[in-house]
Amino acid sequence: MTESAYKEEIWKLADPVAESLGMEVIQVECIRMKSRWIVRLYLDKDGGVTLDDCSRVSAQLGDVLAAHDLPPGPYTLEVSSPGPDRPLSRDKDFLKYIGQRIRIRLSEKLEGSKHFRGRLVDFLVEEDRRVIVLEVGEGKIRIPRESVWKANLEEEQGTDPQKPHEGR
Repeated sequence: MTESAYKEEIWKLADPVAESLGMEVIQVECIRMKSRWIVRLYLDKDGGVTLDDCSRVSAQLGDVLAAHDLPPGPYTLEVSSPGPDRPLSRDKDFLKYIGQRIRIRLSEKLEGSKHFRGRLVDFLVEEDRRVIVLEVGEGKIRIPRESVWKANLEEEQGTDPQKPHEGR
């Protein structure tokens, strides 16, 4: 199995554990090191994630991963809150944070750049294509969702970056 396949399997196991404790898994990373795996899990919930929340998920998920032998061999499990630069990894994350400032890194250049910063204006599904609309300066850029390698919220002065856009 590939790192990506392990990540998907771990995510499937982690979702019900987090949900049973009132949290949501927002990102999973599964990285193969020389002698062990690193499994990183980022959680979110209304009001924010506490250290105690992370400990409870870690204890329960550790047992589940051991029972399924995922990943195979020794691993380190890291469970945390995403922090103010919360990753946006699923389509529903882009919908939830419309109106917020974000940073996007692309896998290939678009209009001469792989890096964009701006206000997330919309997330569209056009035929079979998903498009992120980002307000950059005076204009807007349309970014194909499949080109996004990494996206994060960008902290704004005097605002709560964890508060989703209301009214959509």
